[in-house]
Amino acid sequence: MSINRRGFLAVGALATPLLAHGSGIAHATRESSVVTGADQVAAQSWRKLAGRKVGVLSNPTGVLANLDHIVDSMVAAGVRPVAAFGPEHGFRGSAQAGGSEGDYADPRTGIPVYDAYGATAESLAGMFTKAGVDTVVFDIADVGARFYTYIWSMYTALAAAAKVGASFVVLDRPNPVGGKAFGPMLDPAFASGVGVKPIVQQHGMTVGELARFFAAEFLPAKPELDVVAIRGWRRDMFFAQTGLAWTPPSPNMPTPDTALVYPGLGLFEGTVFSEGRGTTRPFEIIGAPGVDWRWREALSALELPGVEFRETYFVPTFAKFVNQTCGGVQLTVTDPRGFDPIRTAVAMLVTAKRTHPDLFAWRPDLMIDKLSGSDRLRTMVDAGAGVEEIVESWQAELAGFVARCQPYLLYW
Repeated sequence: MSINRRGFLAVGALATPLLAHGSGIAHATRESSVVTGADQVAAQSWRKLAGRKVGVLSNPTGVLANLDHIVDSMVAAGVRPVAAFGPEHGFRGSAQAGGSEGDYADPRTGIPVYDAYGATAESLAGMFTKAGVDTVVFDIADVGARFYTYIWSMYTALAAAAKVGASFVVLDRPNPVGGKAFGPMLDPAFASGVGVKPIVQQHGMTVGELARFFAAEFLPAKPELDVVAIRGWRRDMFFAQTGLAWTPPSPNMPTPDTALVYPGLGLFEGTVFSEGRGTTRPFEIIGAPGVDWRWREALSALELPGVEFRETYFVPTFAKFVNQTCGGVQLTVTDPRGFDPIRTAVAMLVTAKRTHPDLFAWRPDLMIDKLSGSDRLRTMVDAGAGVEEIVESWQAELAGFVARCQPYLLYW
């Protein structure tokens, strides 16, 4: 771990919680009828974990209603974890995409923090053994997309806990994009760090429900699993309706608006177009140098439900096309209930290729296949298939996934 990051952590520069805002999203309030699993256990002074050797897999989203982090709350209550484990972006959240914070002693609590990003079940089991963990607590807010890596950190931790005989406790949180599934299933031949096991692109479950699904469907050896369910959450609720404060789960997920579009617009990471990193609206602004008004006109002509497009120009401060003027579109979700992020992304890919064939291309490493879960999307777009034909191609597998998940759901 670098000296700079140690200094950063030492002064407690943590991710700043934001309130929900924007298109179709009302302002959040601290007075909430939705109570997270963490708040329920904290209300009992963490007695549920007393006497256990607790390892906490979390990040800045592991906060209570008063915005105290759960690890800090545990320590204050006298239930001191033996270790913390950081996923992608790190335990305290200071690292950018594809990065982590390394191993270090947390400056606030002195608790040893282990870098769990990219760990295998075997290597993570070794960390659990070294730290003396007998109970793993998972508390991270997901955003509902298969290629958002926190759910795979949880899967790996479940497998590691089974290896060392540790119990596993999920402090459940709402899925900010609701409980409806969309998109194609991962083909196991395309498994990677952004999709380890076959689930659909927008899975429509909470992390607690996913833990139950993962343990039953994918783990031959299963840990003792305890999900502390959310009180007051329903599958038809979006984040604004929870009344909870938004804490960015990663540096480029600044608002609930970002989360709404990310399960679809994250596909642009597999193209040469900018996905808006280095702007104030990542994943809501997409484009590249030379893109002009024709793309927005083609998209608006489709009259996609729940979304509108604005012609825009931007200069990214980092990532793709840094310091270059890009043209493109900004999308605004006007009706979250009518919005299908993956259909919208497919429409954007199809029209980008048609309006700017000299500019649009896939990343040479074919990252798009890992993100979409197979080579189907790429080959259909390249063959000139239309939006409806592409979306229809995965409806049967989506329906099968939804049916398969039913036994593991906790909310209705």
